[in-house]
Amino acid sequence: MGKHDVVVFEPYPFREGEKIHISDGPRKGDWEVASATDRSVRLRCPVSLREFEWDRFCYVVREEKNVQWPQTQ
Repeated sequence: MGKHDVVVFEPYPFREGEKIHISDGPRKGDWEVASATDRSVRLRCPVSLREFEWDRFCYVVREEKNVQWPQTQ
């Protein structure tokens, strides 16, 4: 048993009202956290205001300050 470099992932602790940006994948884009439980998160699109609920899936990568949200592309 030797020592190795290990990547550790921790679930993100979503907070209601939080503005988030998912950088890749099928949920890519800007979202607002409508609600969150230990098992699921409900996200709201800031443009259409539609809401979607999914099992928790996000992990912290970085936090950015003073950025445009929602982004215009």
